[in-house]
Amino acid sequence: MTFVEGPVTVTVPATSANLGPGYDSLGLALDLRDELTGEVVADGLEVTVEGAGEGTVPLDESHLVVRSMRAAFEIIGKQPTGLRLHCHNRIPHARGLGSSSAAIIGGLVLARALVAGGELILDDETLFQKAAEIEGHPDNVAPAFHGGFTIAGEDETTPTGSSTSDGGPAGRHSFAVRTAVDPRISVVVFVPPTGVETKAARGLLPDTVPHSDAAADAGRTALLVAALNDAPEHLHRATRDFLHQEYRRPAMPESLALVDELRADGVAAIVSGAGPTVLAFSSGVASAETTKLTARCPEGWDCHALAVDMDGVRIL
Repeated sequence: MTFVEGPVTVTVPATSANLGPGYDSLGLALDLRDELTGEVVADGLEVTVEGAGEGTVPLDESHLVVRSMRAAFEIIGKQPTGLRLHCHNRIPHARGLGSSSAAIIGGLVLARALVAGGELILDDETLFQKAAEIEGHPDNVAPAFHGGFTIAGEDETTPTGSSTSDGGPAGRHSFAVRTAVDPRISVVVFVPPTGVETKAARGLLPDTVPHSDAAADAGRTALLVAALNDAPEHLHRATRDFLHQEYRRPAMPESLALVDELRADGVAAIVSGAGPTVLAFSSGVASAETTKLTARCPEGWDCHALAVDMDGVRIL
């Protein structure tokens, strides 16, 4: 096994998970990309970052891209003696736009690309399973890897000869299915100046919810798949959430207030991922509807009109 000579660059899209009712299952790739360039060198580790996270993220082995690269090299069977990594980050951190998933997918794919014949040793399925393991759930890593609109989840697996009922250890196997996105659909994201950590946002969720809320959410999730496939006129109804957004209001009151305002005006608006970014569905990046939406960006927030990214992670 040999490493390739010279630098390799990959780009990875931002993602939005949940999309309202599709809690921990639905994800959408967005045309806002981080760019990672790596190179195997003689020795040491050199990490540089520009853009999001510059001056705040670690520049050592604890950097998430580096950790993901190390995980890939471990599967492949050989660690390089030295690494050089440059990250040009455009995806905001801790805003619910999949920055950690982009780092994980980008690091895994970059490491594989730095090995001659790496795809023969580390196939897509194994890479995806490792990405979901590092992230903890597959709803963001799925669209970051595959692009487009994905439905993801986990199956519980039981080793041969044991079961969860008799004390045998159970594992998890992640799955993802990419499905169609109506070409008329684009989004506007409203990004507040301060973030919310996913762990904190998850900590606000109750252990149980009413059966009626779970049933209502299941129905809206099914409708949302249809709406995104080819019936965008149903997006407003389909994005009504019953499971997580309202519980998270204390952590992001301004975001939920904006969601309320937009929805009251008939806009299909949601909290992106764990928040606090607000995502609103629109019809075309350069449409009059999108222009009206961007004009509603709160003072001090950033706003981006984005197409749905259909490519996923790419090697340049």
